[in-house]
Amino acid sequence: MKKLLADLPSLRRAAREIFDRALKSVDAGEAVRRAVSLEGSRLELVDTNISLAHNRAGVYSVAVGKAARPMASALSEALGERLTAGVVAAPASEVLLPDCWRVFAGGHPLPNIESLNAARAAFELLRRANVESAPVIFLISGGGSAMMEWPRDERTTLDELRAMNEALVSCGASIGEINCVRRAVSAVKGGGLARLAPNCDQVSLIVSDTNAKDEASVASGPTFEETHEDVTAADVITRHRLETKLPESILRAVRSHGRATSPNPARALRQHYVLLDNGSALASAADAARSLGFAVEVARDVIEQPIAEGCAALLNRLLSRRADARRGACLISGGEFACPVRGGGVGGRNTESALRWAIELDALAKSGAVLPHTVALSAGTDGVDGNGPAAGAVADETTVERARQIGLDARRFLDDSNAYAFFGALGDAIVTGPTGTNVRDVRIMLAG
Repeated sequence: MKKLLADLPSLRRAAREIFDRALKSVDAGEAVRRAVSLEGSRLELVDTNISLAHNRAGVYSVAVGKAARPMASALSEALGERLTAGVVAAPASEVLLPDCWRVFAGGHPLPNIESLNAARAAFELLRRANVESAPVIFLISGGGSAMMEWPRDERTTLDELRAMNEALVSCGASIGEINCVRRAVSAVKGGGLARLAPNCDQVSLIVSDTNAKDEASVASGPTFEETHEDVTAADVITRHRLETKLPESILRAVRSHGRATSPNPARALRQHYVLLDNGSALASAADAARSLGFAVEVARDVIEQPIAEGCAALLNRLLSRRADARRGACLISGGEFACPVRGGGVGGRNTESALRWAIELDALAKSGAVLPHTVALSAGTDGVDGNGPAAGAVADETTVERARQIGLDARRFLDDSNAYAFFGALGDAIVTGPTGTNVRDVRIMLAG
């Protein structure tokens, strides 16, 4: 372990190992396999039991989000022929599903025509299940907000929905604010799917990309009844000056939005279970770091800050803690920083976080500060970072100097929101490809 703590390349390998172990721990398919079992006519979903003894219709399912395919595959394994039909809205993938599933390659981060087709298919399936009073299992994960969509006002076009989403994700709004506007416009979100099957027992299995106890925001809550919110969609639009950036049809839908509710027969079950979340990944990352000999802290208070503020807070905390540590220090955090798009480059909040840390470490070194070897990694568990092909990147105190040697100006890349191109040129981008899960970002900072 002494060599690991003293050697920069080894620290970089340790950071990647910690991330990889965290990612392996949030396998969405495995989570469903643990949660679902069928013995005879007894269906068990976590700690909810449903009898299928007198059910001739079987079980229906709707799966939506970045983890939808592996979750649907695992459900098929568990239910076999008892699974009558399902609809999947998920990224394009080589994962093959049985013929009982209708699969749609919904768009992300912007909805596409398949997002609308997926919603129509889900509506048809749920109405059929409702007539038969059949159980419905919803498999919900992050990314579903774009991958399945249908406007409350059917005069709203796909182009207008895309313009709304593009404005929301680039304005610096938090995910809660974004979802607030989406729910006001959508017939899917805010309980829209659940309301189509009031006679059915419903269980939602969730891979969460939101904060703890905020599972109603995953995919904008298609199976959760809308609640009264402190901040309205109109408030979000005003706060982020979106009045001139959103189509008139979207503004009209927000102005006319009222809280929707649905009848729920007394016998109908409504249950929601979070199978995995960001805390699952952070706990596994912490265990991995401890097994490598690091003194570990999990910064649970650094989650959704503006990106400049969050990055500065984490680096300051890492370096201040290091002075008292006899072992290498590891600081872990998760969530999603608010990251407004300023330029036309390629990348997202994870590569930008790494670039900000690289610039600050270089500035500290130039100031004469005595620093331990420091490595900072930020990556999305879904394998995607903004509009780039990487999950994130890793940086250290040599990153900016290595970039200078090949003619790259780190600050210029930062100003142009082009962090992926910067780390791609250095070979320091973390490329996993789509992972089939989504529990937000993991940030790992090591001081040797």
